Amino acid sequence: MIQTTNLQYTYPKGSTISFPDFEMTSGDKLLILGPSGCGKTTLLHLLGGLLPCTQGHISINQKDISTLKSKEMDQFRGQNIGIIFQKPHFAQALTVSENLAFAQQASGKKSDKGRIDQLLSKLGIIKHKDRLPQKMSEGEKQRLSVAMALINKPALLLADEPTASLDDGHAFEVIRLLKEMATEENTSLVIVTHDSRLKEEFQDNILTLKSIQ
Repeated sequence: MIQTTNLQYTYPKGSTISFPDFEMTSGDKLLILGPSGCGKTTLLHLLGGLLPCTQGHISINQKDISTLKSKEMDQFRGQNIGIIFQKPHFAQALTVSENLAFAQQASGKKSDKGRIDQLLSKLGIIKHKDRLPQKMSEGEKQRLSVAMALINKPALLLADEPTASLDDGHAFEVIRLLKEMATEENTSLVIVTHDSRLKEEFQDNILTLKSIQ
């Protein structure tokens, strides 16, 4: 279960933003929409434990992450939260499968070759398992980003503007892939974006943020 309560963040320059409460169960999918500068990425970073909330609580799998210290948060994130950033982050000196194995080990788990091959097969990039990420196309790198985020079977999958600069066809392909993988993995999915094209893919599961005054 994912739940936020009275969540606020104060920026270094002093402005404070408040976020609406929401709650999700395993497999739920939520689209967070809003214009640039409304705090979408800030909210994603709060949910991912990359920023500390100034006030309020974020509960993930019955754990209030606002109470965790830095090292505790890093370990919890590795085991419970997957994040897909706008730009892929890979170790360029490692192969595709080595990147995934490293992500497993970094979270305190043993490398699981079966899990790695399973995800790469589901995402249609198993042929690249022994290649370096820079040898892949941009679309394939995006799929590897999804694999990296899902490798440790997180309770929560976060995606930051995953359709930025994509045309309609590719945008909906990416969103449907994320939704499909979240369903298969029984993972809660939160997508933050300014891309209003995606409304039709989420129907009533939409949270709209307003511009910061």
